[in-house]
Amino acid sequence: MAKAQAKMATILSIDGGGVRGLIPAQALGFLEAKLQELDGAEARIVDYFDLIAGTSTGGLVTAMISSPKPNKRPLFSAKEVTDFYLRSLPEIFPQPTLVYDLNRWNLFGGATCLFYGCKYSGQYLGQIFNEMIPNLRLSETITNVLLPTFDIKLQQPIIFSTFEAKENAFKNPFLKDVCIGTSAAPTFFPPHYFTTHDQSSGRSRSFHLIDGGIAANNPTLLAINQIKKMRLKENPGFKNTRPQDYGEILVLSLGTGQEDSQSINYNAKEAAQWGGLGWIQNKGRAPIIDVFMNASADMVDIYMANMFQSGFHKGNYLRIQEANLSGVGVSVDCSCKENLENLVNIGKKLLDKPVSRVDLETGKFEEVQNEGTNKDALTRFAKLLWEEKRKRSSL
Repeated sequence: MAKAQAKMATILSIDGGGVRGLIPAQALGFLEAKLQELDGAEARIVDYFDLIAGTSTGGLVTAMISSPKPNKRPLFSAKEVTDFYLRSLPEIFPQPTLVYDLNRWNLFGGATCLFYGCKYSGQYLGQIFNEMIPNLRLSETITNVLLPTFDIKLQQPIIFSTFEAKENAFKNPFLKDVCIGTSAAPTFFPPHYFTTHDQSSGRSRSFHLIDGGIAANNPTLLAINQIKKMRLKENPGFKNTRPQDYGEILVLSLGTGQEDSQSINYNAKEAAQWGGLGWIQNKGRAPIIDVFMNASADMVDIYMANMFQSGFHKGNYLRIQEANLSGVGVSVDCSCKENLENLVNIGKKLLDKPVSRVDLETGKFEEVQNEGTNKDALTRFAKLLWEEKRKRSSL
């Protein structure tokens, strides 16, 4: 008797946001702990998701929890992601000797990158990947992953995925190259160039990549489209399911936080006077980057919530997002010890907050009635993942 076919396609999506990746890392740690309570100490996030999507810092987390060690188990548990970030972020985003002040233009970082080069070299980030996954191809991840990037030469998004990497040699680069590309935020890190080769034809393809957040800071919609493509291609695990049925998709979407809308200092009258430099560097911030990140993430969230609710499957979609960041916590690159520890605490406190969704009219996150806290929702989500895994393993 053949194994049972998958009933639900399971998706994990992680937003971009630099050092703020520490916020979703807390939700991942909690979810993995709940899965271990159900399935034993060796349970890992990657065992329960058909597809993990990540943009920028979310792409780094995706690679960490889906890349295999020699024993085919993940390089990192969810808990280890936080420890790794606390060690590595100060090297990825080296801070000047002066105290980081969000309201003051830092002469040693901001001024230089306005006229020449980038704020950070990206050398340490490349070193990390060379040490962790030096020769790992995208096609070799434990589960399917999806990593958005943007090609500045072609002026279009390039979406890398394990599924397509197995079918197209040009889309099967080293995973480290994709991770560096999806993290190459304009003004912060230099664009990343690499080539791929098709040995059967002898041809090559080049890529000129910047941060995937330009196209999809919240990659949830891309992940669902990828699942639909896998189903339409009659991927063996999903051949009996319907690609248009949101009742057969289970999605966990993790944000990296947004600034409290009541504390944002931008306004139309002031912005009208900025000019090009003002949009790139203003009071220690990069308004144009904020706009891209928030607009992309919120629009995807609204669309996803509406799609699942209209199909009477709102319980199949869980978005966890901190909407009240302020001060230095809003920064995507402040890696001082105090801020990193604060981000960890923000992520932990977020678990005790009620499940909320953004209201497109007001821009505020509103509590969803009768769904409890994010901890409650993640506990229910862990049970659904565990039950789906059991169904697949049953005869």
